[in-house]
Amino acid sequence: MTSLPDGIPAEEVLARLDQFQSADVRWRDGRAFTLAYSAGPAVEQVAAEAHRRFASENALNTDAFPSLRTIQGEVVDIVGNWLDARPDGAGFMTSGGTESLLLTVKAARERGRRERAITKPNIVLPTSAHAAFEKGCYYFGLESRRIAVRDDWRADVDAMSDAIDDNTVMVAGSAPQYPQGVVDPIPQIAALAAERDINCHVDACMGGITLTYLRRLGYDIPPWNFEVPGVTSISVDLHKYGYTTKGASVLMHRTKQLRSYQTYVTDNWLGGLYGSSGILGTKGGGPMAAAWAVMHHLGDDGYLRLTETAKITCDRLADIIESIPQLMLRVRPEVTLIAFGATEPEKFDVNALADALWRRGWYLDRQGPPTTLHCMVNAVHAGHLEDFEIDLRAAVDEVAASGSIGDRGAYGSIE
Repeated sequence: MTSLPDGIPAEEVLARLDQFQSADVRWRDGRAFTLAYSAGPAVEQVAAEAHRRFASENALNTDAFPSLRTIQGEVVDIVGNWLDARPDGAGFMTSGGTESLLLTVKAARERGRRERAITKPNIVLPTSAHAAFEKGCYYFGLESRRIAVRDDWRADVDAMSDAIDDNTVMVAGSAPQYPQGVVDPIPQIAALAAERDINCHVDACMGGITLTYLRRLGYDIPPWNFEVPGVTSISVDLHKYGYTTKGASVLMHRTKQLRSYQTYVTDNWLGGLYGSSGILGTKGGGPMAAAWAVMHHLGDDGYLRLTETAKITCDRLADIIESIPQLMLRVRPEVTLIAFGATEPEKFDVNALADALWRRGWYLDRQGPPTTLHCMVNAVHAGHLEDFEIDLRAAVDEVAASGSIGDRGAYGSIE
């Protein structure tokens, strides 16, 4: 165990932090195809300064900090505009996609309890839906009914329909889903919910911003947001393709009534009325302010530019992967996510390829089944794709020659 030393000078404290950070992936240099996103140093500076100014403010009670009420309201309103949530949409900021999805599950459970007296609720969702749904079911006592996806990796709506019963409180789809990056058939999934008057959540943590601006750029984007009848809630992460500081997501509901099932209120203690919009009580103002600042700094024109850059770069990377005989795309990317595996997995291990790339300073997610490498391409990668291609081809040759087997890795860590 490490004991706390006597106080040391600030310069030494910061130097030690720099030392800790020295082995981290250089995501600002485009070396990470996951976890962190960059729109460049100027945007990062705006985010960092806004975060600094509000780092210790607390959105638990916005009577004391009305600035955070204004900030949250404006951020949620902008996201609602992206999602076609007007005029009745209502939402809150959360700490990230996982909290948004946990609250989605909780809200569906509460609605089922209050409106239909359901005591053994379940949700029906494809196997491609994010693990945070599973976490929410575990935390809040719901049954998760996972339905195998179709051959094209999209949700199987007919099979989902067959799995719904009187205790089902929610169905879910993704726009896009994380593992292969395809958009689920949201209108058909939402129709299942509308027919039964239950919740339908669209996980757009990855695509809520990108799909919005790809459509404005003229790309053929299928219906996925509140324009689709039956969609009751949508989650959008701002700290992904919104390029804001970590800790910023929005969970938007079609109405304030539906949003009410997300919240928690009690006076069953000696401290007075306690109300909370999410899992957290204390909610730091730093990520909220950084999100507001970056969104206003970039504006519509900035997001159009960054989205187009990310999409063009993603398509270029897909072309590179398709040109390498040992590799194959799981599907041609629809948005800005790429999943690829080996053409002959019994002869070539892509986990070993990920190891070889990490030795060269590049970090990719590993997933499965099937064994796959995964890239979340964003604007920062545009200037580094040539270097990545050189190292990718060298790493492929290395693994092909050695026949090595790699570590399967993990999407998230508990260490």
